[in-house]
Amino acid sequence: MEEMKVFSVKVEDGREGQDGKPSVGPIYRNLLAKNGYPPPDPDMSTTWSLFSSSVRKHSGNRMLGWRKMVDGKAGAYIWKTYKEVYDEVLHIGSALRASGAEPGCRIGIYGANCPQWILAMEACGAHSVVCVPLYDTLGPGAVNFIIDHAEVDFVFVQDIKVKELLDPNCKSAQRLKAMVCFTSLTEENNAKASQLGIKAYSWIEFLCMGKKNPHETSPPQPFNICTIMYTSGTSGDPKGVVLTHETIATFVYGVDLFLDQFEDKMTVNDVYLSFLPLAHILDRVIEEYFFHRGASVGYYHGNLKELRDDITELKPTFLAGVPRVFDMIHEGIKKALEELSPLRRRIFDFLYKYKLSWMNRGYKHKQASPLADLLAFRKVKAKLGGRLRLLISGGAPLSSEVEEFLRVTCCAFVVQGYGLTETCGACAVGYPDEMCMVGTVGPPAVYNELRLEEVSEMGYNPLGNPPCGEICVRGKTIFSEYYKNPELTRESIKDGWFHTGDIGKMLPNGVVKIIDRKKNLIKLSQGEYVALEYLENVYGVTPIVDDVWVYGNSFKSMLVAVVVLHEDNAKKWANLNGHTASLSELCSVNQLQSYVLSELKSTAEKNKMRGFEFIKGVILEPYPFDMERDLVTATLKKKRNNLLKYYQAEIDALYQKLTAKK
Repeated sequence: MEEMKVFSVKVEDGREGQDGKPSVGPIYRNLLAKNGYPPPDPDMSTTWSLFSSSVRKHSGNRMLGWRKMVDGKAGAYIWKTYKEVYDEVLHIGSALRASGAEPGCRIGIYGANCPQWILAMEACGAHSVVCVPLYDTLGPGAVNFIIDHAEVDFVFVQDIKVKELLDPNCKSAQRLKAMVCFTSLTEENNAKASQLGIKAYSWIEFLCMGKKNPHETSPPQPFNICTIMYTSGTSGDPKGVVLTHETIATFVYGVDLFLDQFEDKMTVNDVYLSFLPLAHILDRVIEEYFFHRGASVGYYHGNLKELRDDITELKPTFLAGVPRVFDMIHEGIKKALEELSPLRRRIFDFLYKYKLSWMNRGYKHKQASPLADLLAFRKVKAKLGGRLRLLISGGAPLSSEVEEFLRVTCCAFVVQGYGLTETCGACAVGYPDEMCMVGTVGPPAVYNELRLEEVSEMGYNPLGNPPCGEICVRGKTIFSEYYKNPELTRESIKDGWFHTGDIGKMLPNGVVKIIDRKKNLIKLSQGEYVALEYLENVYGVTPIVDDVWVYGNSFKSMLVAVVVLHEDNAKKWANLNGHTASLSELCSVNQLQSYVLSELKSTAEKNKMRGFEFIKGVILEPYPFDMERDLVTATLKKKRNNLLKYYQAEIDALYQKLTAKK
C-alpha cells in the first residue's frame, strides 16, 4: 500500500459543542506554517515598497501592456516599462497633492482594467491615500452608495463611465472635488462637471499639473489602510472590506514562499492576461504579485467575447478566470473535436485516457505522455497562445470534469483556489500536478489557518466522517473590518475567526472541497431543508440547460426553476421535433417545457435525489442571467432576491398551475 500524501498539518484538535455553541473541527495549516507562520520579509511591508523595489531591480522590464484601437480593430500590444510607469506615477501623485489630496483621504477608481487604473492605484500608494475601486456591477445605485459611504473626494474615471458619474441619480458625486479621465472628456461632460463644482481633468492635463508641481512621496506604514474594496452582498448594500498594506504585502510574500516549493519557477518573462475586474481581489492580488516579481501584465481590449483574440496577440503564460471562462474553453475544444473524422476523434480519446492514466499514477503533466502532447494536445495549447504555463480558477467551484479535461489537454498547470475579498484572495489553493486535488481547492494558504464549524440545521458536522461544516479562516491575511459597519464585522468575525458562509468538506489528505453555501438553505412547507446552490450545480450539468435558478419557499411544497436554455442543444431538439422558431419563441412551446422537465428528472434520478428535490415546473429563458438586469453579481453569483422580483409574476402563475393540477 502506497502511503497517502498529506498536504496540510493539524495544529489543534476539534471539540464538541457545549452550552448551545456549535462543534468545531481541528485547525489546519499549510505545511510551510506547521511550527508557526514564517517570519515576514521586512522589505515587503507595504504595496508601495513592493512596487518601488521592483522598479529598482527591473526598471527596463515591460510592466503594463495594452492594445491601441485602429479603425475599430485592436492592434498589437504597446508596453510601458517599470521605470516609465514609476515616473508617471510620481507625476500623478504630485498632481493629487496639488489638488488638495492628503494622506488618508479616499480616491475612487472607476473603469475597466487598463494601465491608467494601475497608475492611479500606485499613485495612491505613494501618498498613503486609500484606493476605493468603484464599479457598477454591484447594482445600479452602487457607485452612488460607495462614493457617499467611503467619503470619496477624487475619482479617476474611464471616458465611458463619466456619464454615469454625472447622472442626476448619482447624487453623491456632488461631494467630489475633482475627476480625472483616463483619456479626455467631451465638452458637454466638462460643462456638466463644472456645474456640479467638480474640477475635471484629462489624463494629459493632470500629468502636466504634476510635472509643474512636484511633491515628495509620503509612503504608507504597514498598518495604514491600502484599499476599501466593496463587495456585493447577494442582498442589501455593498460591504466595504478594509485591507491594510501589511495584509496585501503578507499575502504576496506568502505566494513567494508557496511557489518556491516547485521546480517550475516564475520569471520576469512571465505574462499575465488581465480581464477579471481589477475592482475584485483576485485580479488585484495577482497583478500586485506580478509587479513584485518584475513580470508583465497585458490588458484585454475590453470585449470578453473577443478574448481569444487577446490571447493570440499577447500569448500569455498565465491566465486566471472564473469557471464560466474555463467552461467556454472546454466547450470550444469539444466543439472542435466534433468536427474531426471519427478515426481522429477515437485517437484523441485514446491519447486522452492514456495520458490521464499516467498522470493519475503521479507523473507530472509534462512527463505523462510527450507523444500524446505532440500528436494531439499541442494544438489545444496553440489555441491558447502557445506559451500558457498556469491556469487558475476561482470565484466559484470548477467542475471536476472540466478541470481534469484542462489538466490533460492544455499542457499547463491547472489549479483551483478559494478565497474572498475578506481573505485578501486565496486562503486555500491547489498544487500543480497533483491529480488528487481535482475538484478541490487544495490546502490552506501559507499565512492563514482553517477549521470547519458545525451547521446543525443542514446536518453538517465537523467531527463526523467525512468532516463537513462552515469554513472559518483566521491569520495574517484577513481583512480588518467592514468599513463603518461594526455590527456586520462582529457578526462575521467571532473569536478571531472569519466565517465565510461556505460549506467545506475536509478530505483525509488535508485538502478542502467546497460543497455548499450556508445561506442558500430554504425550508419547504413539509419541513424539509433544501440547499439551492447544490441543486443548481447538479441540475446545471443537464445538456439542455445552460444555467438554472431553483426557487422554493416555506409556503410551498414543490420546487420550480427558471432554466436558461443551452442554445445549440435547444436548436437540435427543435430540428428533430419540426420546430423552426427562434430561441425566444421556443421558450413558450409546451412540448419543449415537458422535455426540459423530463431531462431534469433523469438528472435527479441519476444523482439519487430525494423526491422533494425534484423540479416540478419550469420557466424557460433564452438569455443568460446577466448584470445588465442586475440578476447576478460581478462574479456571476445569483442575486436570488432580484431574480425573484424579476420572475415573480411567472412564478406565481406557475405555482397556480401546479396547485390546480394537484
